Formats: sequence, C-alpha cells, structure tokens
Amino acid sequence: MHIDDALRARRSIRAFRPDPVPLELVREILQAATLSPSGTNIQPWKVHVAAGAVRARLEAEVLAHRESDPEDKAAEFPRSSKRKEPYTTRMRTLGKAMYGLLEIPKGDQAANWRQWGRNYQFFDAPVGLIFTIDKDLDAMSFVDLGIFAQSLMLAAAARGLGTCAQGAWNNYWTVTRRVLSIPEDEYIVFGMSLGYADETAPVNSLVAEREPVDSFASFHGF
Repeated sequence: MHIDDALRARRSIRAFRPDPVPLELVREILQAATLSPSGTNIQPWKVHVAAGAVRARLEAEVLAHRESDPEDKAAEFPRSSKRKEPYTTRMRTLGKAMYGLLEIPKGDQAANWRQWGRNYQFFDAPVGLIFTIDKDLDAMSFVDLGIFAQSLMLAAAARGLGTCAQGAWNNYWTVTRRVLSIPEDEYIVFGMSLGYADETAPVNSLVAEREPVDSFASFHGF
C-alpha cells in the first residue's frame, strides 16, 4: 500500500469484529513502527499489549472501578480540560457527527456514559495496547511517542487492520497499572484498539473533517 493510501485508509475505528489477530502479526506491526524517528534516537516508547484473558480482565476491572468510583478519572500527568477556538468547534463537530451515527440524542447522559465506557472495552477489538513513557522524560519524548503511534497505525492500516488511539486510557490508570504490572516510574499515556473493523457498524463510516493546508501552514521564502 502506498503511504498516501495508508493515510487515507487509517481512521478511528469504534466497532471491531471478534476475529483474533495473531501474535506474529502484532509483532510485525510493532517492528515496523520501530523505524519511527525520535530525538537523539532515545526511542522512549513502551507498549503493553493485552489479549485473551488478560485483556478481558483489564476490561472488567476498569469498568467495575469506573462504576464504583466514577469521579476517579484524573490523568496521572497534567492535562488541560480547557479548549479555545477553533479547537472547541472541531471537537464538537466530531462529537455531533459520531453520536448522530450512534443514535445517541443530545443530553442523554446515561447513553453518553455507556458509550464512553466502550473505550474500556477497546470497542470489542481483540487486542488492546497501552502506551507508557518514563516519568523522568520531558515533553519532547511525548512527541516521539505520538510519532511512534502514528507509524504503528499506518503499519496496521497497510495490513488491513483497524485502530483507534484512545486518550481515555490515561483515566482509571491505577487499575491498568495493577492489572498489567506497569512500573510506577512509567506514565500511562494512552491506549489503542487493534483489530479488524466491523464495516457494518454505522459509526465506522465516520470520516473526521480535516482543515485545509492554508489554515495551519505559513510559507516563508518561497
């Protein structure tokens, strides 16, 4: 697959088929992603891959904790909940389109809560990935981690697999740390679903709008 085709094929999948993903294929995708660049080649990414009984336990225990203590949802590292324009409009536009496809009416808090919980089921994907980073690294290493994740998603798309990067996994991180035995000196940054997209699910028809180049790029000296 040409890189441009992989970029077009990649989208956030929020409904997966139960078909298993062989360990060899997961390792192949991770190996391809190791070609990602990083500042001074420190390669700061760490990935905890969960499948089978471990993935099922992670899902069950995070959802149980979420129901018993719904307010325990702060990220382990500083995150801002404040957004200004144009970011607020972009976020709301995506949310309106997605929840429309899911037939969740505006203001239905119970349905919203259930749908948000789908994150912790990896949207039924058979493989869940949790990305972590050493706590003593600076913000530039978070950039490296993002580049690695994009490489992984493109490698998956080129092999016919779907993904969804999920910031929701830096909530309820105490449970994730315990279940996956993640060391205390690592931040749980985000998760990712990996599997085969359920193309019959309406939510997977969602294509997020993208801004034109001239809205974000300034050209100097041309």
